[in-house]
Order: sequence, then C-alpha cells, then structure tokens
Amino acid sequence: MARARSDSPLLFDIVEKPDFSVETKAMAEGLWPVAGMDEAGRGPLAGPVVAAAVVLDPANIPEGLDDSKRLSHLQREALFSRILGSALGVSMASISAEGIDDSNILRASLEAMRRSLVGLPVKAKLALADGRDVPPGLPCEGRALVRGDQRSQSIAAASIVAKVMRDRMMRGCGSHHERYGFEIHMGYATARHRAAIETHGPVARLHRVSFAPFRLGGSEVTEEESLAGLD
Repeated sequence: MARARSDSPLLFDIVEKPDFSVETKAMAEGLWPVAGMDEAGRGPLAGPVVAAAVVLDPANIPEGLDDSKRLSHLQREALFSRILGSALGVSMASISAEGIDDSNILRASLEAMRRSLVGLPVKAKLALADGRDVPPGLPCEGRALVRGDQRSQSIAAASIVAKVMRDRMMRGCGSHHERYGFEIHMGYATARHRAAIETHGPVARLHRVSFAPFRLGGSEVTEEESLAGLD
C-alpha cells in the first residue's frame, strides 16, 4: 500500500527569515539601544572591506529585511533608502586594501565593524555581530550570532547598508580603472578580473596583494556569482 504524501513542508524548503526577537529579548534585559553589525567584501581580490552598524526603530522596521546575499540589487537599493530613512542610527566604516594586507581580512573586518559602531549617533548598550567573533574594543557589550543576517533584522539591515555602500565604491573604482571591470564583478575573482590582472597587473592600493592569485593562486568565481551579492 502506497504511503500517503505529507502536506507538511520539508525542512530544506523552509527559508529562515530574520526577525526582531533577539533585540526584543535584549530590551527586556535592559539592553537598549541594540545595534546590528555586519560587513561586506571579505572575499574579493580588490577594494575595501566595508562594515555598517544599524539601530532600528522598533516601531518602524522596514519590510523585507534579509541577508543581503538573498536580495537582488534593486531590492538592496530600495531597502537601503528605507533603512536610512527610518533607523534611529546608521554608521559605516571601511578598511582599505592596504589595511587588509597589513593585518588580515578577519582583523580588518572586525575593526571595520568596531569603527562603524563607534560612529553611531546613538550609544548602543548591546552590539550584535554577524559571525562567530565579537570585534575587540567595543564600547558596549557584544554578542556574536552565527548566520546573524538571517536571524536578526538589525544585522540584516547592517548587511544591506554595508553591501550597497561597498558596491557603490567599487563602481566608482570601475570608472577610474576601466580595464578591470570593477563595476561588474565588485573585485571578486572572476575570469574577467583575473585576466585583467594578468594583462595589466594589480592596481596599487586597490588590489589586496596578500590575497590569491597574487600569493596563493586562488580559485575563480563566475560573473553570476559576483553579481549575486557574495560577501
């Protein structure tokens, strides 16, 4: 006898969406304001790593907040404007390619997040950081959330702000260095980018010379992957 087919959704069909529950719990603990922090640009061969810190208004949270990598370019741009127009505080910071080469990408990413938090116009009592690490030197309590941009709306908002700002910076680089196509791949290791590096060499103070392929002969990503919002 054939087994009846279940109408219940499969676990792998369930897409986790960020909410405000972590922030609400923190508020109940007396920890408010709560800032979400995230970065964009850990993986590329060129350009800065950019971080953002966002304190959302609990009474005016933009609809559609999500991990920036799960949003289209147009969705990110629209949400970027809504976040800036509704949040209680937004701050951004970046570490240049030279700064990344002088330390390493993890330290640079954490430092960019710390700087973004310090730059907020409101003083946070709790900072939620995407990932496994809490940036050192925070002026308040910090907590790390693995896959935080898919769990916390504050972190999701920060991921969107960081991604949009970094993409805009890389498009600006593309207008100054037309042979590299930065406005297309945002500095990721696409075939086009790697070919341009091989032909013209790295751009001083823009390419991360401690990264592959300059040092380790690293792997290539496709143009589609770079456009999909890789961080």
